[in-house]
Amino acid sequence: MNPTTGELDTRALGSSNPIRVLVAKPGLDGHDRGAKIVARALRDAGMEVIYTGIRQTPDQIAEAALQEDVEAIGLSIHSGAHLDLFPRIMEALRVRGLGEIPVYAGGIIPPADIPKVKSIGIREVFGPGTSLDAIVTAVRAGAHAERASRGL
Repeated sequence: MNPTTGELDTRALGSSNPIRVLVAKPGLDGHDRGAKIVARALRDAGMEVIYTGIRQTPDQIAEAALQEDVEAIGLSIHSGAHLDLFPRIMEALRVRGLGEIPVYAGGIIPPADIPKVKSIGIREVFGPGTSLDAIVTAVRAGAHAERASRGL
């Protein structure tokens, strides 16, 4: 924290540039309160957050990630369509050369589905009640690993 301005000093996070995170709502799910809360927590932690809004297709999410040059992606879903949408999103990312970006999921994902979701490349799944600090810590660690893999 900069004592003069009160702003978070992102250099203390390992880079002079803030971490760029895309937060997206895939599919027809219209419930976005949780996504907005997480986006705000990430922003409050000094990250630059791009929020896509609701009802995004896998291609729209992947294209936004490419255009915004993000270092992490958060997907929020409550519709039960995660086993259909997440593989399509991961493939859309791979096609664009973004297969190594850490992707996180949150919302309502049954515990029995978590191994399936992780097997397609989702880094971590955050269910209801997960602390915002835990989410921020995981996203920050994943983004720093992504930067390190690119030599940044």
